[in-house]
Amino acid sequence: MPQAAWHDGAVRHPWAFLLLLTVACGGGVPGTPASCPGDRGTASFSKNARLDVQIADDDAEREQGLMGVTSLPENHGMAFRWDAPTDATFWMKDTLIPLSIAFVGQDGRVIAIREMTPCTADPCTTYGADAVYTMAIEANANWFDDHNVTVGDPVTFTGQLCS
Repeated sequence: MPQAAWHDGAVRHPWAFLLLLTVACGGGVPGTPASCPGDRGTASFSKNARLDVQIADDDAEREQGLMGVTSLPENHGMAFRWDAPTDATFWMKDTLIPLSIAFVGQDGRVIAIREMTPCTADPCTTYGADAVYTMAIEANANWFDDHNVTVGDPVTFTGQLCS
């Protein structure tokens, strides 16, 4: 479409321009999820331990995870969330820093904690829980142990989702 015709249409119908701008900027069509890399949240554990987390709640974000990250600020991490229970495993391929991971069951309690080491070549070790879970939370290595978080502890999650 010629630029002049598009511009004239946008002036006559500003709603069309706003819809185009919303879709182009990631707002998507109403009723469909939009990817928001800035999604943030807080995972609070018993014993007053808290982690500020980036949320990974779609396949692309979960696949990327903390790959390529060279450092993680203290008390920061990533929360991987699923809408339904999963038994997916994690690996540390191209992850540069050692991490701890806590798996959270449907009841909101920690069901497993694993220590994970970086891996640069296949095959990499995989890490999972011994039961299905709906969230996994990664933090710096030994974070859960250092904060006395153990299997069975409750987890309260609050998030700021933009989708």
